[in-house]
Amino acid sequence: MSLEVSHLLKIYGTQKAVNDVSFQISKGEIVGFLGPNGAGKSTTMKMITGYLQPDGGQAIVCGINTIANPLAVKKKIGYLPEANPLYYDMYVKEYLQFVAGVHQLKNIKEEVNRVITLTGLTPESKKKIGQLSKGYKQRVGLAAALVHHPEVLILDEPTSGLDPNQIVEIRNVIKEQGKDKTVLFSSHILQEVQAICDRVIIINKGQLVADDTLHNLQQGTGNAVQVTFKEAVPAAAFRKIPSVIKATPVNEYSWQLITNNTTETRRALLELALQNNLNIVSLQTAGSNLEEVFKSLTGNVANS
Repeated sequence: MSLEVSHLLKIYGTQKAVNDVSFQISKGEIVGFLGPNGAGKSTTMKMITGYLQPDGGQAIVCGINTIANPLAVKKKIGYLPEANPLYYDMYVKEYLQFVAGVHQLKNIKEEVNRVITLTGLTPESKKKIGQLSKGYKQRVGLAAALVHHPEVLILDEPTSGLDPNQIVEIRNVIKEQGKDKTVLFSSHILQEVQAICDRVIIINKGQLVADDTLHNLQQGTGNAVQVTFKEAVPAAAFRKIPSVIKATPVNEYSWQLITNNTTETRRALLELALQNNLNIVSLQTAGSNLEEVFKSLTGNVANS
């Protein structure tokens, strides 16, 4: 297991910013880390990387305890923090060479050229960092996180400030890196998480509220049933089903039913067909999208 988080706790005054959070991530997994503003995402990431000491629990990175040996952990991790601190007076190549030197890399020039190409920085590589747009500054931070071939990537809002074309490019970089690394990244762009991740972790008010595959989360909060009959069925027939909140016709023979219990609704539809000599052509449960899942688990409207 590349990353093991066990009962992490961080307290600020009377507030538990992170409260008993536990999860594990294996090599080759790209996991989306979601939660409303102030939920504890960045605090959790800082404890994993060793930049912040937990008040309880522990994080193990590639078998190394972050508290016992934080320097060794930092060698294993590529970290792009939300604030993305950079030296604006340094040139792009100069800064990346400096970061590579801190990691005591051999062939520094080759490694720097590699990450410049990888993150699409070539057109801006001869400029000072302070002259770059926000999107290119974000690329410099990502390049610095990747220059030492880390086994674990911790990315806090990696696509912040990027335009749509740049987002696609960085998304592809993350997906490629995820083939042989462990990747945990946070984002408020839920479409981004859906495009990259198979698994999602959601925290709310410092506590873990979901840890599952994207497919299971969406199916688990499904709230719609679509049914098609061979015959035309009036709307009045669905009003008699207690679990149906709203019935919307798709066409003369098909209906989408918003329900508070998909299992009960499916059972009632089968009984309806049997009692009224109707023929059901198809009966499907529709899963929620990630935004609906997020809202149902956190009680907040997702930012995008």
